[in-house]
Amino acid sequence: MPKISHRHNLKTKRKLRVSGALTGTAQRPRLSVSRSNAHLSLQAVDDIAGKTLVMAHDLGKTSKIKGTKTDRSVVVAKTMAEALKKAGITTVIFDRGAYRYHGRVKAVAETLRQEGIIV
Repeated sequence: MPKISHRHNLKTKRKLRVSGALTGTAQRPRLSVSRSNAHLSLQAVDDIAGKTLVMAHDLGKTSKIKGTKTDRSVVVAKTMAEALKKAGITTVIFDRGAYRYHGRVKAVAETLRQEGIIV
């Protein structure tokens, strides 16, 4: 079995294990984390209605944020916290997907907690 296919299967299994039982509502949306080697994107999703309520990312105009990728993740999380508060959302279900809880993903969760969002 090729190594790439094997890694993909492990990632898919991990995502199903972590995200399989998580469902967001309008009052408590699912906060989905998507990251690449260079960027980070956060979405608050109402799974019942099938809508994205709030989104924050470090692409486009906000990509001029300087610092390490973890520093940029903290800025994106602060932006997300402000948008969630503006939408009247104080509690979210944190969905890390197939990503391990360390580095940028951990920085996002900790920053949201510091900003007053219950994760």
